[in-house]
Amino acid sequence: MTGRYVIHLPVRASDLARAKMLGRTAGRSLGFLAAVELGGITVSAEDDQGVRHSVFCDRKLDGGRRCVLRADHVTPCTAHLPGRRGR
Repeated sequence: MTGRYVIHLPVRASDLARAKMLGRTAGRSLGFLAAVELGGITVSAEDDQGVRHSVFCDRKLDGGRRCVLRADHVTPCTAHLPGRRGR
């Protein structure tokens, strides 16, 4: 056993796009906590929880930071959200 625990928080969304948006919102709201791994946030259909969809890109960047953009972004990766550099 790793000594780590995972919180499962069921939240309903009407479709995959809204589920991903809610996952990103929850992740960014709690992202100031060191225990929150944004790159580990996934969503799945209630009746097919084995198929998970990533919410954040999480690509490793220079300097050890990770990309904070959505998983399917087409712009260059970044460690900061636009307009939020001071945070």
